[in-house]
Amino acid sequence: MSLFSTLDIAHSGLRAESARLNVVASNLANANSATSSSGKPYRAREVVFAAQPLRPGAGPVGAQGVTVAAVVERPGELRRVYEPQHPLADAQGYVAYPNVNPVDEMVNMISASRAYQADVNLMNTSKNLLLKTLTLGQ
Repeated sequence: MSLFSTLDIAHSGLRAESARLNVVASNLANANSATSSSGKPYRAREVVFAAQPLRPGAGPVGAQGVTVAAVVERPGELRRVYEPQHPLADAQGYVAYPNVNPVDEMVNMISASRAYQADVNLMNTSKNLLLKTLTLGQ
């Protein structure tokens, strides 16, 4: 595997983890929203990753990066809170809030940011190795 293919793999990881961080931020921003822009309660979202072959010539056969396959709604019940005075309360006085658990989202955010940092470190190491390779003939 060439150093250039490691840069391609790390780059695909950076894009995927960036998408994951954006989804986590969206989940946290909407954690206490009783309604979304569609008028229905917001549902937490998750990013689904998939292995993706690198472009031809970018590395050895079988070398793979990662891509965002989909952003899906997280299954689960909405959180129901008794607030009879709320304008969005149902007939029993309950308001449906998103199925977002802030603790889970923070763990997901820390995991994504550490994976992002690992990809950045991989790119920096590859760059330094390439620079050292260039100085071998001097």
